[in-house]
Amino acid sequence: MIDKIAWLHLVDGRILSTRSKGKDAWYFPGGKREPGESDVETLVREIAEELTVALMPASISPAGTWEAQAHGRASGVVVRMTCYTAEYTGALTPSSEIAELAWLGYADRPRVSAVDQLIFDDLHSQGLLR
Repeated sequence: MIDKIAWLHLVDGRILSTRSKGKDAWYFPGGKREPGESDVETLVREIAEELTVALMPASISPAGTWEAQAHGRASGVVVRMTCYTAEYTGALTPSSEIAELAWLGYADRPRVSAVDQLIFDDLHSQGLLR
């Protein structure tokens, strides 16, 4: 089981997504906990590292948890993605391992990982992702 924390940021029916250097799929920004970190600490650190913005901790709100086959891993390796929404300050800029960012719509569903596809489906069914 791969346990990840991710940021769901929707604007005008599109969702922020990132592509890491050398990867072919798009993922929601976020990552794995370091020892002793809470979900919020992980999210704030990862987003600062990947996108050079500061999440506002008081605005962080749970969005849900999804599980699916991990992209690019052996069959049976599952990723659990615990997602949060949050407001931020700063300018979104790819950094660290992130090659680029994009605002994806539901039509981009085939370009994202399996767990992100489940989230795309849920957001689309709620009318949040066009």
